[in-house]
Amino acid sequence: MQLPLYQIDAFTDQLFGGNPACVVPLAAWPDDELLLKIAKENAVSETAYFVPNGKQFELRWFTPDIEMDLCGHATLASAHALKTILNYAEDTIVFTSRSGILQVRVEKDLYTLDFPSRKPVPAPLPEIIAQSLSQQPRAVLKARDYVLVYDHEQEVRNIRINRQLLNQINLDPGGVIITAKGDDCDFVSRFFTSQASIFEDPVTGSAHCSLIPYWSEQLGKKEMNALQVSERLGKLYCVDAGERVFISGRARTYATGTLWTE
Repeated sequence: MQLPLYQIDAFTDQLFGGNPACVVPLAAWPDDELLLKIAKENAVSETAYFVPNGKQFELRWFTPDIEMDLCGHATLASAHALKTILNYAEDTIVFTSRSGILQVRVEKDLYTLDFPSRKPVPAPLPEIIAQSLSQQPRAVLKARDYVLVYDHEQEVRNIRINRQLLNQINLDPGGVIITAKGDDCDFVSRFFTSQASIFEDPVTGSAHCSLIPYWSEQLGKKEMNALQVSERLGKLYCVDAGERVFISGRARTYATGTLWTE
């Protein structure tokens, strides 16, 4: 069986920036085992698969290790593939997913994800996570992910995490967000996943489902610019809309090709 394969850099306007995702359009769903094998072979943080269903698309995301409940950058990449490669005519793309209905609005080269808000609440920090950190946060919150808040952007940039220690805890499907107020933007973040093939995710759209409501309250504003300060760097434009968050970004196509499953 031959399948189209697109690799797209999301939340960036430059190749080799943002977060690379693979996108595989399907006519029907194969076995989950095959979906996971393809994701392992692709070896990027997420591979997105979608199947047309009327005027909507069923969307799923796989890391090299597990199926995810929500993924921002691979959703953006899927929308980019539909618009720029598959010539989808509509400017609103509707996906159905494990996290419900997800809409992506397209305006020129900007993609806006309509995602659920996941406001984090104060929570104790597991000792394993605390021991893995080179510097302790000033606040700890949790939704799907742990949200560790620091005072300064440079602390987020400089943080060192002992991967061997962090891998002793299973946070499936969540991770650890490190965040602080930004120097030249509203807030910055980094994202780490224990027991995962890719330890630091370059740009994590789903993490902003928690970051946006948190920083909106802290900063007293609804519209914010954010940077995920990984080595590849990601740019996100964020809006707190109550029960929903809007996360906007750009994308670039890196490669198109064909994969063979037999």
